[in-house]
Amino acid sequence: MAASAAPCYLGWDFSTQQLKVIAIDEQLRVIYEDNIHFDKDLPEFGTHCGVHVHSDKLTVTSPVLMWVKALDMILEKMKSSGFNFSHVRAFSGAGQQHGSVYWKEGASQILNNLSPDPPLHQLLKACFSVSDSPVWMDSSTTTQCVSLEKAVGGAQHLADITGSRACERFTGNQIAKIYSQNPEVYAQTERISVVSSFAASLFLSAYAPIDYCDGSGMNLLQICDKIWSTACLNACAPGLEEKLGPVVPSSSILGSISPYYIQRYGFSSDCKVVAFTGDNPASLAGMKLEEGDIAISLGTSDTLFLWIKEPTPALEGHIFCNPVDSQAYMALLCFKNGSLIRERIRDDCASGSWDEFSKALKCTVVGNDGNLGFYFDVIEITPEAVGIHRFNRDNNKVPDFPKEVEIRALIEGQFMAKRIHAEKLGYKIMPRTRILATGGASYNKEILQVLSDVFSAPVYTIDTANSACLGCAYRAIHGLVAETSVSWVEVVKLAPEPRLVVTPTAGADQIYQPLLKRYAELEQKVLYSPISSHRAK
Repeated sequence: MAASAAPCYLGWDFSTQQLKVIAIDEQLRVIYEDNIHFDKDLPEFGTHCGVHVHSDKLTVTSPVLMWVKALDMILEKMKSSGFNFSHVRAFSGAGQQHGSVYWKEGASQILNNLSPDPPLHQLLKACFSVSDSPVWMDSSTTTQCVSLEKAVGGAQHLADITGSRACERFTGNQIAKIYSQNPEVYAQTERISVVSSFAASLFLSAYAPIDYCDGSGMNLLQICDKIWSTACLNACAPGLEEKLGPVVPSSSILGSISPYYIQRYGFSSDCKVVAFTGDNPASLAGMKLEEGDIAISLGTSDTLFLWIKEPTPALEGHIFCNPVDSQAYMALLCFKNGSLIRERIRDDCASGSWDEFSKALKCTVVGNDGNLGFYFDVIEITPEAVGIHRFNRDNNKVPDFPKEVEIRALIEGQFMAKRIHAEKLGYKIMPRTRILATGGASYNKEILQVLSDVFSAPVYTIDTANSACLGCAYRAIHGLVAETSVSWVEVVKLAPEPRLVVTPTAGADQIYQPLLKRYAELEQKVLYSPISSHRAK
């Protein structure tokens, strides 16, 4: 589909399995979208789901040149379709968080002097000291995580500095592994990018800085001061600050697009590149979250995005700088036991029927007569626990519940855990709080009613098929006006609104307040002690 003559804005998403692009007009309507699927469209790289899983089953990487070639392909597709690049005023993009790219000594010279004739992947083929980049699925750096926490005075102290305890997938620990295992490769590296700043570098033909938001997913950035932590850098590798370069606000204009794209594709020389960020922060922007809002994705794992003003980092969850408000933060909480345990309880207690499952939620009372349950078929991340634990109203452990009670105990327990851990990170429910629900379970109104009751807030649903791309297109517009007094809310006011599904049941808040306190106490007492030796991946 060709772009209209009016100005437009692009949003890119360099995700795990594909490269996506969306174009929007000044009314924020989508006028073009396309993607390159790595496995299908670039089979020569031999990836499965966009990655290479190594023989140890812990090391997970992606070929850097696959991402570069995907950009060549998608731009050629856009050109063939008649897309008019000259109308693009600005763009931004997202990259899968935590992944890292290692530019070889001399790469900046090549990057700065690109001939417009060959495709980019041919021009850059000798530019990387590590050909396969570590990505977010990697969990091979436990040794480095232990060292980093020890170096800065423990897990909680590291979380206080960087927003998270040491995580295997976080960039600092991946860099530390490369330095310890291949010091000569580290020495040959002149710049280390995260995936988002790597992608921005391709468009600038120069090294792009890392933005505050993606920088806070590295275990290296002091999230309050928004500067690199010397203690964390020194614990990972020598001379690291020089290799990482500066960090910048997420709304920064990094510069104009490189002449390579002007000559090869017809971009305007005035087209601006706004700082790229991580895919999770970009999704927060795409869902138009505002202060006090929560987005909850109810999928295989359940994920919470929170907009927070005054964070209190904890051992579970992550605090990142906010991508659209430099004075705010966002939090991310992941719960492994999501849809699979819901489906198992549906099969065990509702004959495999969601209709029967919903009826059970309808016919049981709010608060479940004080019966509480913890349902962890696999080791949970938040909190670190495993097993099924049921308690009656007197806090006595019981072996089973009636089927309807079991169903409500599961759903109430899942949502109470989410509220408790969100509040531990500094989240506060406000009168204007909205919950934006996505994912498979967001189609079930009775499940959403429990969510609304537990959080005492209305629940909306929103289409998030391309939320990271859309968020970056919105951020491109915001970047152009961020230096003026135009707010983020003003920029996105024309974007589609979420759909109200349910509001809290009258009186539910009074029932859940004491239950939340009980649930939190039981979680501390019963669940932590038996498996406190586990480290969540």
